[in-house]
Amino acid sequence: MLLLKSIGSRIALGYALTLTVMLAGLFIAGHYLLEQYLVRQLDELNEAQFKHLRAVLGADYAKLTPADIDARIREATESASAMFYTDMHGPMTNRFFRSSNLHGQSIPDIVGQNTYSIAVEGIGEVRVSEFRLMPFDVMVATPLAPVRDLMAGYRKVFLGLLFGGLVISLLIGYALSKLILRPVRVMQRTAVRIRSDNLAERIPVGESGDEMARLAEFLNQTFDRLEVSFSEIRRFAAEASHELKTPLSLMRLHAERLAGDDTLAERHRESVLVQLEEIGRVNHIIDELLFLSRADAGAVMLELKAVRPGEFLAAFAQDAGALAEYDGKRYVWDHHGEGTIAIDGKRIRQVLLNLLSNALKVTPAGGLISLDSTLTSDRWRVSLVDEGPGLSPEQCERMFERFVRFDAEPGDQRGTGLGLPISRSIVAMHKGRVWATSEDLGRGLRVVIEVPVTA
Repeated sequence: MLLLKSIGSRIALGYALTLTVMLAGLFIAGHYLLEQYLVRQLDELNEAQFKHLRAVLGADYAKLTPADIDARIREATESASAMFYTDMHGPMTNRFFRSSNLHGQSIPDIVGQNTYSIAVEGIGEVRVSEFRLMPFDVMVATPLAPVRDLMAGYRKVFLGLLFGGLVISLLIGYALSKLILRPVRVMQRTAVRIRSDNLAERIPVGESGDEMARLAEFLNQTFDRLEVSFSEIRRFAAEASHELKTPLSLMRLHAERLAGDDTLAERHRESVLVQLEEIGRVNHIIDELLFLSRADAGAVMLELKAVRPGEFLAAFAQDAGALAEYDGKRYVWDHHGEGTIAIDGKRIRQVLLNLLSNALKVTPAGGLISLDSTLTSDRWRVSLVDEGPGLSPEQCERMFERFVRFDAEPGDQRGTGLGLPISRSIVAMHKGRVWATSEDLGRGLRVVIEVPVTA
């Protein structure tokens, strides 16, 4: 049933079943027509044998004695005894002749039928034709065994061809489904790549003008509207953040003056300190929004310098270890590989601090946070693993989007949901990528950063 959830599988299976049913219908019809044709040929053989007997008896057969009739017919039929059975009787069912291959038996007579198939004991199934040669009834029979053997061989060939046709039709159906659904797969891959940080890409539209091309055009129009909406939102965020900086600075200045006034009542002073704290938090959010807006616009310049990852991580480990110890947790790290890599150390440190901060929030007391680093000839890979509850694959995809917070409690003011989007932007500016997974861990989350080694 899981296989049938795929449209391609349903197309291939439907094509195979349709073709198989059509072939089966053709074979069944062919079986019936061939069998009827062969039986008619036996009837014609019986008729030809009767005409031969009539010619042997001659025009004066009515004047012949039974002995003469028997002698003439036996002389004419003995040479064809392997193919024909002959039974001739007159009025009152008096038998005038039985061919020797009947072994004294009579061919059963079915009243009202001139041609029929019947089984004769000791002989098998035969095809019987009854003719009138006044005043005699002549019955000529031919074995049906060759016809039955031929039809049995036909059925074997039919079943073999049907099985082969089913296999071939499945392969053809699979190839056809791949060909038919190729535009859909292109749309899917393109749509997956079109994210908030990559809105300019569009689905290629073919020149066929068919339904797939019209669907691609419709999706591209939808992406155009999304890109315009995102651009307006980002421009608003950037402009609003910039415009809010000045009034917030003035508010902070006046609040600091109030806090420094010795004549201010203590309960008012506490309110002013809370205002200062919240103003600082708002300023921090605005700074993060401004950074993201500038990063989207390509206005953030990196200060790339050649650093040794081992030395860089050793310096970071001092602060990371202190933060983990203060939070009642442990931090360990390891690095493999020699060489240098061109990075903006300040920005990469910011990324690592963001990841460490998230790991500290979800790791239980006494838990371990481990960082593993590997430098190869073409990339630098950093993996940070915590001992938290982990995330589902869908959450791992969404955790780098703006304002997404999976661990926040109602009223929890810690974090803004912008740290990971900023981290992704910084890694992207280094031409690298960052992702998260819990699939290879029994518990916890692994966040991986990969940055290419540039000259």
